[in-house]
Amino acid sequence: MKLLHLTFSTVLTMTAMPIMAQDAEMGEDLYRVHCATCHGIDMQGQGPMAGVLLVQPSDLTALAAENGGVFPTERVVRRIDGRDPLVSHGSQMPVYGPFFEGEDIAIKTPDGQPIMTSVPIADLLAYLESLQNNEG
Repeated sequence: MKLLHLTFSTVLTMTAMPIMAQDAEMGEDLYRVHCATCHGIDMQGQGPMAGVLLVQPSDLTALAAENGGVFPTERVVRRIDGRDPLVSHGSQMPVYGPFFEGEDIAIKTPDGQPIMTSVPIADLLAYLESLQNNEG
């Protein structure tokens, strides 16, 4: 009987998940379905539901500008997934929280630290980050 001899690095290579790129196009689709009602198609906080919310939606094109020109990846992930809840309409944002659950991946914050999030949130982040107006 032959014994299989595996090194630690071989095991890591075999079990490592492929790196998945964030998909801004998919993020745009998710934004239009789940976020535009409050934040508006133009992402500036003037969606059709904005008038009935206790806390007005943020201008999502100005997130980097309001953060010294750096997109606040961790803050946005935590706001979307509910780890940093925002009660704006009688319940925590996001209304669609369970939709954004699923396969988790690690993405990096601007300072290089990994943060775990779901693939849909990573895609949504890619879209939001691609449309930042850094002219605060």
